[in-house]
Amino acid sequence: MGKQITEMLKGTLDGIVLALLAESPAYGYEITARLRDQGFAEIVEGTVYALLVRLEQKGLVDVEKAPSEKGPPRKVYSLNTRGSAHLEEFWTTWSFLVERLERLREGETR
Repeated sequence: MGKQITEMLKGTLDGIVLALLAESPAYGYEITARLRDQGFAEIVEGTVYALLVRLEQKGLVDVEKAPSEKGPPRKVYSLNTRGSAHLEEFWTTWSFLVERLERLREGETR
């Protein structure tokens, strides 16, 4: 499952992180910890930080600097209106794919 799940996550990790940010704003390390809590233990911090940069460049998240107890300010990411619309589209697409894949697994054809 290892290599296959890595390949599948490449297409869905943006949506997963946006879904986490829909719950509450968070900084990079916190997002990584939440992913691990959700069972995505193989996702490393570097992947999350690169993804956050892409989400910021696409205008899907807002970024605010917050003081940190241990060093420089942290970048706290939150979902904005454009990101919420993107997340909604992600879930619609996800539901479509899940439905079609379940049909295939059950042997149903149309």
